[in-house]
Amino acid sequence: MKKRVMVVEDESLVRLDVTLMLEDAGYEVVAQAGDGEKAVEQAFLLKPDLIIMDIKMPKLNGLKASEIISKRMNTPILILTAYSQREYIDKAKQANIMGYLVKPITEANLIPAVEIALRQAENANAYREQVEDMNKQLMERKMIEKAKGIIMQKYNLLEDDAYRKMRKISMNKQVTLENVAKQIILKYNA
Repeated sequence: MKKRVMVVEDESLVRLDVTLMLEDAGYEVVAQAGDGEKAVEQAFLLKPDLIIMDIKMPKLNGLKASEIISKRMNTPILILTAYSQREYIDKAKQANIMGYLVKPITEANLIPAVEIALRQAENANAYREQVEDMNKQLMERKMIEKAKGIIMQKYNLLEDDAYRKMRKISMNKQVTLENVAKQIILKYNA
């Protein structure tokens, strides 16, 4: 499946040039915009896989637009600019900005930057999912431990016996141990 890219650039010739380079390389350009406001609107509407965004644009600059998009989406952003000054590079160090290209843009520097940005975004999403999964497991474990403590206290049981009792309920009712723990906490902590 082709990766979906949005190109945001106020200079129409540069925007067209970048779009053609991307399409020639097998990417689908799902939207083009000439200012930051349209970029934000299109990003929320179309949810592209990557946004290539100029810094200096009318209405809303690329860095501010990137910031707004990054607060609601995990879409990677590749910054395009004619400026290589340190202040722009420092401002571009935001959550979803995966690269920084200085104009003039050539296919030789655009396509590798696009591929790397997409790969880095995939890695970041995988790590984010891993962290969310680990947090969920930790919360479930805490809930089970809390419920086990309630059972130990309520029935004057040892830890292993309380756990076995919960496990038996889980198997008999064919529900997860987490659901049993949740019910115990709701019943005895209400």
